[in-house]
Amino acid sequence: MTSTQEAPPHLASAATVHEFTTDLVVHRRHPAADDVVALDLRDPQGDDLPAWEPGAHIDLLLDEGLVRQYSLCGDPRDAKTWRVGVLLDPQSRGGSSHVHEHLVEGASVRVRGPRNHFALVDSPRYLFIAGGIGITPIVAMIESAQDTGSDWTLIYLGRRQTTMAFAEVLTDSYGDRVTLWPHDERGRFDLEAALKDPADHTLVYCCGPEQLLSAVEQHCIHWPEGSLHIERFAAKAPAEPSVEDLDSFQVVCQRSGVTVEVSGETTILEALEEADIPILSSCLEGICGTCEAKVLEGAPDHRDSMLTDAERASGNKILTCVSRSRSEKLVLDL
Repeated sequence: MTSTQEAPPHLASAATVHEFTTDLVVHRRHPAADDVVALDLRDPQGDDLPAWEPGAHIDLLLDEGLVRQYSLCGDPRDAKTWRVGVLLDPQSRGGSSHVHEHLVEGASVRVRGPRNHFALVDSPRYLFIAGGIGITPIVAMIESAQDTGSDWTLIYLGRRQTTMAFAEVLTDSYGDRVTLWPHDERGRFDLEAALKDPADHTLVYCCGPEQLLSAVEQHCIHWPEGSLHIERFAAKAPAEPSVEDLDSFQVVCQRSGVTVEVSGETTILEALEEADIPILSSCLEGICGTCEAKVLEGAPDHRDSMLTDAERASGNKILTCVSRSRSEKLVLDL
């Protein structure tokens, strides 16, 4: 397979970071719903692609420095194909519009990954909740749960059925396990009632727009700790500044032997890149996990929208694109 571990020019500071990067071709393209296109990506020589697990996503490295993350929604057992589903966002900043306009069958696209911060934890029972294009990571999770014999149900919410990607395939394949809820036909879905009684030995996996995620978080507060797993496509609103916030602090890169000063509105990631510390980045919003670093010493000030409460409490990792430090020195494994 023709591949490289080097990042493209706009990510040159990360050139020595080891992550699979290669050029794939669009083997097949087909509509999955109104304004949603599914792309099957393959190696041009027909070689196998790296293995992945349900919940994983990849980066598409598009023209003009655009980097966008898309969940893999195909079959993890198919070593030849990575499938993504891309919604044409009416507020697109260039990513989804580029995919819809230019990634036709036969086109080449540079990809990076996969990585997984939404992994499917083993459980005898799952409740999947998807809103709109949030169905993409859930599709592979359902197939995995089905294969392992776990009990599961899906609540799939959308504006109209014609906008709900893979809806027909899911209902045809799994019948009553799937609750399809198009708002124009059925009105508002009662999440509070659906989540009122915590189910024994059940994990809840949810992906979709922020309004849905916030509501599910609220209605799962009384569920056992660790029951809820969510993935965001957009960052939560930033927290209000605190009197405890530091205007400046040091970041010590232990393996590189470099110390950088972070002050003002400069992010840790920007300071690291300025010092040529190898680190990858992508979303710059604290939702994809690409720029995650291991914390060896110090107290992170978490401002991301990805880490769980338990991960934040452990204090052993940080997303450098948005988070800061509550201690005057933060030592990272970089």
